[in-house]
Amino acid sequence: MPYVNIKITRGGVTAEHKAALIAGVTALLTQVLDKAPGSTFVVIDEIDTDNWGVSGQTVTKLRATQST
Repeated sequence: MPYVNIKITRGGVTAEHKAALIAGVTALLTQVLDKAPGSTFVVIDEIDTDNWGVSGQTVTKLRATQST
């Protein structure tokens, strides 16, 4: 019973993107590890950009400086 947890920052990820991730991860586990799709769980957690830090800054701040 594989359980995969994908963490991404909130914003810019569509329902279609998430569906593709879930289908792709499930297919990969089926192909590589011979796991049954019906017992494979994929959870996507969207984290607010104020709660995700890189290089000592929040992603919110980093994105704001990159877009200018």
